[in-house]
Amino acid sequence: MTAIPPTTSGFSAFGLEPFPSVQPGDDLPSAITDALSRTGTELLDGDVVVVASKVVSIAEKRYVALADVTPFAEAMALSARTGKPATVVQLILDHSTDYFLATERGPIIAWHTLGHQLTSAGIDRAGTEGAWLLPEDPDASARALRDALIAHSGANVAVVIADSDGRADRRGATCISIGAAGVAPLRLSENGGKQQEETFTDMIAAAAGIILGQRGRGVPVVILRGIGYAPSDVGVASMLHRTPTR
Repeated sequence: MTAIPPTTSGFSAFGLEPFPSVQPGDDLPSAITDALSRTGTELLDGDVVVVASKVVSIAEKRYVALADVTPFAEAMALSARTGKPATVVQLILDHSTDYFLATERGPIIAWHTLGHQLTSAGIDRAGTEGAWLLPEDPDASARALRDALIAHSGANVAVVIADSDGRADRRGATCISIGAAGVAPLRLSENGGKQQEETFTDMIAAAAGIILGQRGRGVPVVILRGIGYAPSDVGVASMLHRTPTR
C-alpha cells in the first residue's frame, strides 16, 4: 500500500551552478560531488537531487550517429507528414511500441519501450548529425547517483531523473520523472476519507524544471529542500501502466 508521506508546507529549490560540461563516458557522480565541493554546497538529510536525463544519457554514452540509421518506409512516410528528419523518426520507431500524432503534423507521441509515453520517444537531437537516447535503465541510474551522493555527503538524500516532455493536448513542454531512488514515485493524499494517488516524482521533476528548463544556463542539477516524502526504491517504473519491453 502507498504510504502517506510527511506533509510539505514549503520548500526551496536551487540549481547547482556553475556545473561542468559533461562529456560521453564522464563519471557523473564525481561531476556532481565536485560541483558540490566547489560551490560549498552541503547536502542535507531529506534533500531531493533532480538530474536532467540528458546529462545522464551523455555520461552513459547513449549517442547515436544519424548516419548509421537507415529509415524504412514507415519512417519516411512519417517524416513527410511531420517534417522531422527520417533518421530521427526511425529512431523514434525503433525505441517505441506504439505512437500517435497529437495533430495532423505532430508532434509524435510514442510509447517508449521503457513504458513511458513521451514526445518523440524521448529522443533528444544532438545537432544535425546525432541524437541522444534515454538512459537504458533510468531507475538504476538514479540508484547509482543516490548511492554515490550518500557516500560523498553522508546525508540521506533521494534522486529523481527528469526529462522534458510535451503534452498531446497542448503546446510546449514540461518536466516529468523517468527515474527515481530514495523517494516513492506515488504519493497518497487523504481528505475526508477520500484517498488519491498522485504522481509525486513528476511533481518534483516539474518543480525542478523551472530551473532546469532555462535553456542556455547549463544547470542540469537542481536540489529541492524541505519536501516531505516517503522513502522508497521501487522506482518510477513501478507506477507505469505498461511493462518495459527492453
